[in-house]
Amino acid sequence: MCIAPANRQIPRSFTLLEIMLAVGILGLMSMAIYRFVQSNMIALRVSAEASAADASYAGLRDLLTTQFQGLPAGAGALSGEPLKLNDRSRDEIRWTCGAGPGLLTRYAAGDFTVIMRLQPQDKKSDRLDLGLLRKPKDDTSFSNVHESWMPLLENVQTLQIRYFDSRLNTWVDRWTDTVTLPRLVKVIIGRNDAAVPWEAIIPLARTSL
Repeated sequence: MCIAPANRQIPRSFTLLEIMLAVGILGLMSMAIYRFVQSNMIALRVSAEASAADASYAGLRDLLTTQFQGLPAGAGALSGEPLKLNDRSRDEIRWTCGAGPGLLTRYAAGDFTVIMRLQPQDKKSDRLDLGLLRKPKDDTSFSNVHESWMPLLENVQTLQIRYFDSRLNTWVDRWTDTVTLPRLVKVIIGRNDAAVPWEAIIPLARTSL
């Protein structure tokens, strides 16, 4: 006959308090991992949006460089006026050109007047888009039937344009000379997605390397 030893120990189970502590620790670890992943996803999204916006502004600089360097001198091909509305600079610059980069089309017939300006996204919106307003040069009607709007940049705050007059050796905010083109054009765009305005200086004459 076998007799069980009197000192046999019964296996100890976890208490409710220990289980609650373990669940709480796991919850904190899960929350920390979730926040880490979420912050990295937000950073990646913001970085991607910033890269896309920078690419859009770089494309605008290349577009204006190609267009301005193709303008003929002495034909009144470029002019600009400083404008301001509600303390927001909304300068305009206009030029005359045929089919090509300035019209963003290769199949336009005849010459067109192109105006780069800011325009509200819609009648009830305070958000401004930067784009090109295109109209046939010989169109003398007061209606906008033949006008077309090509947006380039969304949600722009301000637009300032300056012209370098080599005769005065200084920047001016207006260009009305119908014979001579400015040496340089400076475009300054206030961005709602950046603290520092975007700026580009565009030479109107090709420089040799």
